[in-house]
Amino acid sequence: MKSIVPTKAKFIHDIYSIMHVIILILSLFLVISISIDTFNNVPFQSESSYLKVQLIICAIFLFDFFLEFFMASKKMKYLRTHFLFFIISIPYLNIIDYYHIILSEELRYFVRFIPLVRGGYALAIIVGRFTNSKVTSLFISYLTMLLATVYFSSLLFFSIEQGLNPGVKEYTDSLWWAFMNVTTVGSNIYAVTVAGKILSVVLAALGMMMFPIFTVYITSVVQKVNSKST
Repeated sequence: MKSIVPTKAKFIHDIYSIMHVIILILSLFLVISISIDTFNNVPFQSESSYLKVQLIICAIFLFDFFLEFFMASKKMKYLRTHFLFFIISIPYLNIIDYYHIILSEELRYFVRFIPLVRGGYALAIIVGRFTNSKVTSLFISYLTMLLATVYFSSLLFFSIEQGLNPGVKEYTDSLWWAFMNVTTVGSNIYAVTVAGKILSVVLAALGMMMFPIFTVYITSVVQKVNSKST
């Protein structure tokens, strides 16, 4: 009887790991698709093939959510702590397209990124497993999420500012703007659209919240080195 419980726990752990890898792969596919469409100025809203692909991917995300829910020993606690995963797994673009809901181009582009939040969580879990230190795991997870946010913000900024902002001629200009804003240093490129100005504030706020984590991590490493040397 004692050997059954660890075997069952290992089986559940393996299923979770496989699903996280699948989610990560699908999320990377979405990232590549969004990037290519953005660089080529492809109107993804009118592409039925993309909507079908995203519907399938979101369906897999929802399957993962309900699978973990039914396998959880404390289902109500799982709902409280993981309900956000259900919200971000809903295929909003497909719903918008089916009911012919009219949204601005910027908002529709932003909605396209929502499923990637689920992939970012899976990426943070997978990357965090490469280390046994909780501090290092937290640092790597936050660093991964920060870089992902900077990249997605640069894509969104490039999409909405290109052609309107004289400072945004190439994607590299947008990437420079994103990195400078997240470090709170500021850039010589200023947003001219409302969505771009909101992004500038969000990135600066995100930088102020996340960069202290780097300080905590460095302090922790220094303390460990000093404790070993003494």
